[in-house]
Amino acid sequence: MTRREFLLGSSALLAIGVTGYVNLAKFGHLPDEISLKKIKLSPHYKNGKFQNLHHTEKMTGKGGFIGTMYDFWFRNHPDTKPNKPVPTIKTDLKKIAKEKDILVWFGHSSAYFQLGGKSFLLDPVFSNNASPLPHNVVPFKGTNIYSVDDMPEIDYLIITHDHYDHLDYETILALKPKVKNVVTGLGVGSHLRYWGYDNNIINELDWYENIDIDNGKIHCLPARHFSGRLFECRTLWASFLVEVDGYKLYMSGDSGYDDHYKAIGEKFGAIDLVLLEAGQYDKNWRYIHEHPEEFIKSSVDLKAKRIIPVHNSKFCICNHPWYDPLDKIDELNQKNGLNIITPKIGEPIDLRNNEQQFSSWWKELK
Repeated sequence: MTRREFLLGSSALLAIGVTGYVNLAKFGHLPDEISLKKIKLSPHYKNGKFQNLHHTEKMTGKGGFIGTMYDFWFRNHPDTKPNKPVPTIKTDLKKIAKEKDILVWFGHSSAYFQLGGKSFLLDPVFSNNASPLPHNVVPFKGTNIYSVDDMPEIDYLIITHDHYDHLDYETILALKPKVKNVVTGLGVGSHLRYWGYDNNIINELDWYENIDIDNGKIHCLPARHFSGRLFECRTLWASFLVEVDGYKLYMSGDSGYDDHYKAIGEKFGAIDLVLLEAGQYDKNWRYIHEHPEEFIKSSVDLKAKRIIPVHNSKFCICNHPWYDPLDKIDELNQKNGLNIITPKIGEPIDLRNNEQQFSSWWKELK
């Protein structure tokens, strides 16, 4: 065999291997006919892709995408992961009375909550990897203490967008028997149908659309981000607001700062609890993940009565020290006096008690 033949043969085998890998079920499905009927009517869908409200560069570093990725992978960034296990609390969710209004955060952007007798599950990631590549984005030590088996029946599964750290194939597949309804952005339902979910329980919404639930509504609202598992921006990224019996709970999803926060605050008035992105930011992608200073601005714009900084403390998808978001927000809030709470993973939050106190648990691990 000549060298040329060897190289050609090796290249062919590599191509076959890559093709086979990207065809795995975990990568999901491009928008199907059911999704496309609504997608094509959306004012936010142009030239074959969804668009942010304002022009948004994904990578803003001097070297563009390649320079940003080189910096991310090959330069030294200290303290991106804790050296000790993260302190957590294992709450038995199945024993919580259904009439109890409560929230339990699972780290990063995942949370379970109950409002008005209904159960909600947000962006659950219970597998050991938040990435399409094996053993790539693994949970911090001690953080992956919940599984699908720990979940009660879920009235509403809410998915903000289809990135792997928010839409986890293994988790979603295992949850299927427990989920009564799904609420998500346009196009994301195609992944779920491909994975065996009944179309009759899937609600795909555009920004500023909503669905009625008992004693309230779930609103799909804007975010400043992007989407995609193999192909970018073919599905919609979103934030969500659940409104039940006058109580308002807002979930930002992944989002850079923009004027949509102010618009949401003006439209809905004071919001009782906000789960607001705080983590995985970098100057090289400053428009798609907000920095701590912008976290404060967003909280004010949303007229938030109480705020939980999320998108932190479980996975490393950034260059900053893992504790940086909580440290900086805590420092900035000394001047602002917002009701920012920092529960441990698994620590129950009483949604009706704004005076409930939480510790600065992360400072003990630094």
